[in-house]
Amino acid sequence: MSDRPVARYILICSGKGGVGKTTLTANLGIALAKQGQRTAVLDADFGLRNLDLLLGLENRIVYTAQEVLAGSCRLEQALVKHKQEPNLALLPAGNPRMLEWLKPDDMKRIAAMLGESFDIVLIDCPAGIEDGFKNAVAAAQEAIVITTPEVSAVRDADRVIGLLNTEGIKPIQLVLNRVRPKMMANQEMLAVDDVTDILALPLLGLVLEDEQVIVSTNRGEPLTLNGSNSPAAQAYTNVAKRLCGEEVPLIDPAKARKGLRAKLGRLMQTKIF
Repeated sequence: MSDRPVARYILICSGKGGVGKTTLTANLGIALAKQGQRTAVLDADFGLRNLDLLLGLENRIVYTAQEVLAGSCRLEQALVKHKQEPNLALLPAGNPRMLEWLKPDDMKRIAAMLGESFDIVLIDCPAGIEDGFKNAVAAAQEAIVITTPEVSAVRDADRVIGLLNTEGIKPIQLVLNRVRPKMMANQEMLAVDDVTDILALPLLGLVLEDEQVIVSTNRGEPLTLNGSNSPAAQAYTNVAKRLCGEEVPLIDPAKARKGLRAKLGRLMQTKIF
């Protein structure tokens, strides 16, 4: 009997699309791999797969989850290992037509196969609460819900949390994305406490609004890959550390704003000769 720890199956989900779910999956996958965790990222968004693009692996895909389930190839043949981070591998989503026949038991089978070789399986869930969501949930044991501090996104996240609770998924933790301290201070955006009170979830991470996220996404190079010191990269890394049991303090948006203002003040006072 193997002494290897049982794999963790973590669903990355959101109610609303476009809130940063796949970006979180890619960056968290890299960050966990850098922590020494053998990490598989499973793209369960068969309708709109993008995880391969964000990881820069789109040109190396030969087989997908579809061929694995059909028995056309071995799991090892479909896994795309990241050249720069050997602890990370992607199992790409198959053809969108998979949605017509894929069942929750199929996702369970794929996840179980991954769990034999990896410590953590991150499941990139499609947005919304349709069949794709139900299939992805079937393969998960715990979940990270990501939302932005917008009323519509928080409302949609709340619906997803209700479904996760019904399925017995736990723990369920929250990542708040695209936080803008100035807008929060001016009450132009929901405050962190507002969101956590509404959703009643423990806060796993706060990700500040960061233009570098867009740049890295377009390049297919996650911020956590090359040691970026951007605010978002640090936030993703901290989420990975917390998942691994480290106690890392959460940032205070108000203090983050003061820190940025102080930095700007120092730059304005710098004389250039």
